[in-house]
Amino acid sequence: MSKKVAKRNLAVRPAPAPAPVPAPAAGARRFPWKWLVLLLVGVGLGAGVALLVRGDKPLGRAPDGMVWIPGGKFTMGTTDPNPRFYDARLEHEVEVAGFWMDETEVTNEQFKRFVDATGYVTVAEQAPTLEQIMPNLRPGVPPPDPDKLVPGSLVFTPPDGPAPWNMEEYWWEWKPGACWKHPEGPGSDIADRMDHPVVHVCWKDADAYCKWAGKRLPTEAEWERAARGGLAGKVYAWGDEAPDAGGTWRCNIWQGEFPHRNSLADGFVRTAPVKTYPPNPYGLYEVAGNVWEWCADWYRSDYYERSPTRSPPGPEQSHDRAARPHEDPYAPKRVMRGGSFLCSDGFCARYKPYGRGRGDVDTGQSHVGFRCAKDR
Repeated sequence: MSKKVAKRNLAVRPAPAPAPVPAPAAGARRFPWKWLVLLLVGVGLGAGVALLVRGDKPLGRAPDGMVWIPGGKFTMGTTDPNPRFYDARLEHEVEVAGFWMDETEVTNEQFKRFVDATGYVTVAEQAPTLEQIMPNLRPGVPPPDPDKLVPGSLVFTPPDGPAPWNMEEYWWEWKPGACWKHPEGPGSDIADRMDHPVVHVCWKDADAYCKWAGKRLPTEAEWERAARGGLAGKVYAWGDEAPDAGGTWRCNIWQGEFPHRNSLADGFVRTAPVKTYPPNPYGLYEVAGNVWEWCADWYRSDYYERSPTRSPPGPEQSHDRAARPHEDPYAPKRVMRGGSFLCSDGFCARYKPYGRGRGDVDTGQSHVGFRCAKDR
């Protein structure tokens, strides 16, 4: 007999009669299992919704070196009257979902593993083009000779005496050969700085690292949510105490007269090793000072005037109203956060959690690094 015929015979064979079910005893009540199951399912669904709304830490092991940033609402921006915060004013409520974030800035050791594994060459290690150079030169400045177009980066070089704060060329020097492996140019190295944050990485370099690591750059809203550490309305990432309250420094910033005299009260001329200072309440280290950190967003100085309240992704293009007369205000710039070892209350002050920075996407400097984020 073929399988097809056998299957057809089984299909027409009558099913056996079901066994009789005894009737319940008089006065007995069946337990409402069906309703209990529905109730439990409802409770489970409700808990799941609550988990998403609260942004609670998901089940499972945390990715190595990352901490969970709970989702929720917070007040972004500031009412600080310091003119340095012109682009951070207009406090507004924002809500973000929970996410993972690197507990430290990406270190030289971590970035070296990326380069060793991929052969990646940073932008600073590539010769610049005239198209990249000319928009940043003042009118009338002639183009550099071709033999000057060599790999390099901008290095902080303190002047001999006081300098006007609106003339950054007094303390930034283009140094051929400066890159993440040679932070101060030829003759410097990172052999004793493997636990320091990597620098001289532009936004494109940071984005490439994140993709290799299976992560991403945080949005500006995520970064501020994380840096505040759940401390609503506080001036600093650790609270309202001054950075040196009690004689103990809480971050790596500039002490003394900027840009020519650093008293080194915190013990560091430039970057400090990660985990030098206590973490914020979410467990993040050095979210104030040390190095600026790239974010995913394009930079617009007026973005807070139209930013959405839920998971703002940043504007569609950049615009810098503070661009110098010879600069293109629409030049592509991304947000940077956290300030650096060059910040101080007198000069910059943007190491506070609401301070905003920006930078050209293809330009790294000796005070710029990053840290990564990752979805749940």
